[in-house]
Amino acid sequence: MTVVIGGGASGLMAAYAAAVNGNRVLILEKNEKLGKKLYITGKGRCNLTNDCLPEEFLQNVVHGAKFLTGTAYRFSPSETMRFMEEHGLTIKVERGNRVFPASDHASDVTATLERACRGAGAEILLNTPAIRILAENGRVVGVETEKGKYACDAAIVATGGLSYPSTGSTGDGYAFAKSAGHSLTPCVPSLVGIEVEEVSAAQGVSLRNVRLTAQYGSKRISSRQGELLFTHYGISGPLALSLSAEINRLPLKEVKAELDFKPALDGQTLDGRLLRDFAARSNEQMKSVARGLLPASLVQLVLKRAGISPQTRANAVTKEERARLLTTLKHFRLNLVKLRGFDEAVITSGGVTLSEIDPKTMESRKIKGLYFCGEVLDLDAYTGGFNLQIAFSTGFMAGNSIKSSLA
Repeated sequence: MTVVIGGGASGLMAAYAAAVNGNRVLILEKNEKLGKKLYITGKGRCNLTNDCLPEEFLQNVVHGAKFLTGTAYRFSPSETMRFMEEHGLTIKVERGNRVFPASDHASDVTATLERACRGAGAEILLNTPAIRILAENGRVVGVETEKGKYACDAAIVATGGLSYPSTGSTGDGYAFAKSAGHSLTPCVPSLVGIEVEEVSAAQGVSLRNVRLTAQYGSKRISSRQGELLFTHYGISGPLALSLSAEINRLPLKEVKAELDFKPALDGQTLDGRLLRDFAARSNEQMKSVARGLLPASLVQLVLKRAGISPQTRANAVTKEERARLLTTLKHFRLNLVKLRGFDEAVITSGGVTLSEIDPKTMESRKIKGLYFCGEVLDLDAYTGGFNLQIAFSTGFMAGNSIKSSLA
């Protein structure tokens, strides 16, 4: 028998793949229902994958792309879409090739996975937390739960990470991995807001078409144009979430980040714009003139950084002050403090060390019959459906590699 620990995205896909191979499969889910984290993904709509080629999928994997190379082609985003449609889910593709259920209900994705598993013969036990994996002579022999022990030839750990702990993602799989002799890459939040010094005055400001750039030492880590949101603690929105995935394993105090409010204009063009604005509104105060360049809540902050009094009239701004304003608009420094916590993070970065897992099967290199898939592994990606694709791909590989000889 094969026991799957965790009834989320990767666990359900793993259970289906193992059951289709003729294995007797038992899913142990600690919560009162399956796919609890799936229900809140994509703001309840569930961005289940991205309609892209395997190579593009791999380009959006932040940590573990090399490990996933074979998996990405074996169970690609198109395979995920085909699977969902074949099991009764109507899907749609939106901006950025994001794939959603046509109903906009995440619960329909979970229902589809459950239907597939039950149709393949898998058994499901809810409210059944696993306590430990039992192994003898380097091989899995069973799984112990609060309700008793279940003998098995294979155990698939699909317990998720640490993000959104209210959904049951409390790190159980890491304990299972450590007890089996595995090492762990330290876990940190990913796809999460970033706390920043001295920007609380801009709380609630949403910006489009700005560029966020970050550098660590002599290396440019990131430079992206898109949307950014200022919050009471710092920054959020697509640009900030992507940046968090790239810097979460670095000392943030050493990461230099800056914002370009006018990326479509080079310095010379923007300076010409400033000169024209100052000439046209020469008798107005800078706090009014700057409103033509920035949202109201950002004006005071930017002028302060540029060293210009808000009451200064445009015709009194010196050449040096104008140069400082230009620099501030193109290179607005963000002093990063820390990432927000796991309770706000979309995904966990870190987990079971990949060198100890066979990338072709997801089987442990330390214990025969022990498999890991999904967020419990040291794999993570950007937003856009890529993390759920990791879950489905690795889940399929784990379940599919368990042949019916173990039934």
